[in-house]
Amino acid sequence: MLGLLALMIGFTFAMALSRFEARRDAVLAEANAIGTTALRARLLPEPHRGEVLKLLKDYVTARLNITLGPSSQTELTAAIDRSNALQEGLWQRAMSLAARDNAMVPTGIFIQTLNEMIDNQAKRLAALRNRVPNVVPLALFGIAAIAGAFAGYGSGLENRHNRLPVYVMGLLVSAIILLILDLDRPNAGFIEVSQQPMIDTAASIAAFPD
Repeated sequence: MLGLLALMIGFTFAMALSRFEARRDAVLAEANAIGTTALRARLLPEPHRGEVLKLLKDYVTARLNITLGPSSQTELTAAIDRSNALQEGLWQRAMSLAARDNAMVPTGIFIQTLNEMIDNQAKRLAALRNRVPNVVPLALFGIAAIAGAFAGYGSGLENRHNRLPVYVMGLLVSAIILLILDLDRPNAGFIEVSQQPMIDTAASIAAFPD
C-alpha cells in the first residue's frame, strides 16, 4: 500500500507541476506578445498610434488584474469581459488602419502581433483553468487513508509500540498532498505563478513617450 501511495503521489505531483509550468510559460508568452504589439504600435501614424498605445496600457493592466485582482468567479468573469472589450477596441482600430493603408510595414506587422496577442490570452486562460482532474486527488486521498490505516495497524501488532515512524510518515504524506493542491490552484495558497513578466511589460509601456 505504501508503494502504491508513493506511485500515486509521484503521478499526481507530475501532473500538477506540468500545469504550473504551463501557466508560468503562458504568462511570459502573453507578456512578450503585448510588448511586441506595443513596440510595433509606435510605428503607426497618428492618431492611431496614441489611441492604440492608450488601449494597450489599459489592456496590460486588465490582464494583470485577472490574476492579481479577482477573488471570485464573478469578478474574474468581469475582468475577462473587460479585456475582451479592449481587444475589440484594438481590433477595430486595426481594421480602420488597414482600410486606409494595407501596407505590410507597419500596418501588416502590427496586425500580425495583435492577432498573436489575442491568441495568447486564450492560451493563458486555458492554462489557468487546466487543473488536475478531481478524481485524481480523491483517489490520492483514499489511498493515503488506507495506507495510513495499514501502517497504524501494523505498528499496533508489534511488541514494541513505537508509533513515531507512523506519525512522521502521516505528516510527510499530508505535507506533500497539500503541496500538490497548492501547485494546482494558482490563485490561492502559497505557491503562485510569478506575474513579473506582465508587470515589467506594463511598466515598459507606461514609460513610452507620449
